[in-house]
Amino acid sequence: MASIKRFGLILMTSSACAALAACGGADSVASPGAGSVVIVQPAPTPTPSPTPAPTAAITAADFAKETTVNGVTITAAEQFAIVNAGSNNNVNGTGGALNGIYPTSSTSLTTASDPSTLNSFFTSTNYVGALNGPSDTAFQGWTCNSTSAEFGGSGARCTAVPSIGTYSASTSTCPTGTTDDGTNSSSSPTLRFCRLPQNITSDLTLPKIAGVVYRLRGQTEVGADLGSTGGTGVTLTIAPGVVIAADSTEATNDLLLVNRGSKISAVGTRDAPIVFTSQQNLVSNGVSDATQGQWGGIILLGRAPTAVCATGTGPNNAAGTSTTCQLAIEGVTGRFYGGANQADSSGQMSYVQIRYSGIAISDGNELQGLTLGGTGSGTVLDHIQSHNSADDGIEIFGGTSNLKYIAITGADDDGFDIDNGYRGFMQFMIAAQRTLGATADSFSTEIDSNNAEDLLPRTFGRYANFTFVQTANAPAAIRLRGGADMTFINGIVKSTQSGVACVNLIAGAGSGADRTTIRAANADLQDQGPPVFTSVYFSCNGR
Repeated sequence: MASIKRFGLILMTSSACAALAACGGADSVASPGAGSVVIVQPAPTPTPSPTPAPTAAITAADFAKETTVNGVTITAAEQFAIVNAGSNNNVNGTGGALNGIYPTSSTSLTTASDPSTLNSFFTSTNYVGALNGPSDTAFQGWTCNSTSAEFGGSGARCTAVPSIGTYSASTSTCPTGTTDDGTNSSSSPTLRFCRLPQNITSDLTLPKIAGVVYRLRGQTEVGADLGSTGGTGVTLTIAPGVVIAADSTEATNDLLLVNRGSKISAVGTRDAPIVFTSQQNLVSNGVSDATQGQWGGIILLGRAPTAVCATGTGPNNAAGTSTTCQLAIEGVTGRFYGGANQADSSGQMSYVQIRYSGIAISDGNELQGLTLGGTGSGTVLDHIQSHNSADDGIEIFGGTSNLKYIAITGADDDGFDIDNGYRGFMQFMIAAQRTLGATADSFSTEIDSNNAEDLLPRTFGRYANFTFVQTANAPAAIRLRGGADMTFINGIVKSTQSGVACVNLIAGAGSGADRTTIRAANADLQDQGPPVFTSVYFSCNGR
């Protein structure tokens, strides 16, 4: 962590000037032609091709965006100095270093660092960004491709009908625990719909059956809320290759919610990912790259700590030991998360696609692609794609879950949104916003504190090997708003638009050296000091 003395020194010495390169040319001499008389005439000196001028060093004002909250500002120069206080960062990168989400070279864009030194959760890497050069296949096969992000490989288009299999009247039957909802024989391909119960009160398994689509109708819940200290609930198990679709034939918000104490086991494979999507996506040309917000997404609720407590519950502390602190999750009514079990498990989601979700119930009350409320470190979350959410790709409210191999493509709001005292690690992250234009004020990642910057547990995150392609007209690609401890390591940040910065650090309290977010470490407040940037390649402001 940078000390206040070091931060001040860096701030005073952080100005840079652009180097100028001279251009040069060479004369040429005409060769004589055939004949007995040779007349030599000097040829016109060709105009030399100009040597491209080097890209000017970026200014603090172009690199960082100032935002004043409660009369408190972190200047662009101060934000620039914080980034430059880190090691191996390149703040003068250009957009040509990326081809879509892939680096154009197999050579790391800047010197990488070893994230495994931060925590054993992280895989040791020797490159920056989520992908190790133009031939990396780590995100191929289990993702779908779109104009937002082309992963290549065997992955289908996100607009394509998922792989469901061939319907047979004799074999495409609904398994026990689901309801036969008939077929769509009037369209192609023919499918049988098997509807899930709205209240799953006992263990339920959804096997892969050729020609069968499992249907969500309304708010489908796994188990009942057993509270912050209750017993064990039920488990919904989903086999590789299963397709689950929302029901477009009725008007209620279709979503899947796993209550505290219950679990989901949705474990696909690279070649047979589990697909959650809209019913419109089940017919050819039923959706387009502009489609979004056709159902409510997935909500997992757990018993790990949250910093924000409902009225009459809590408060919590740095260790998150309160057994009364809980909070209602947004997007639905009366469903709570929170508890004192940091290792709580809400199950596992691996090799999963979530397509065309996200619904805004009201301002600040939205359903995302994937919502995590108080899920603990025992929850396994990896190889998940959220595509074309009408709100955030993933929003995390408190809890201690760790995530790996996460692709957020085409989100209309933030890619990764964390708040309410979330404390966890993420690695191999991609946020590629809508090329058709995302909502203004949408960030590749937004780290928030809801203007309550000293609540405990304090928000604490570590991002490693991330690629953020910011296309939305927002203040910046990374917004860190108030009272959060963050380390960014081995990343690529590309802002494609002029006027959109890379970083937007905000404090909502304090003054001078005591401003939240950038103040010195303070153990009493669970504060580890200003954010740290290590081995991050920045291409800002459309450069």
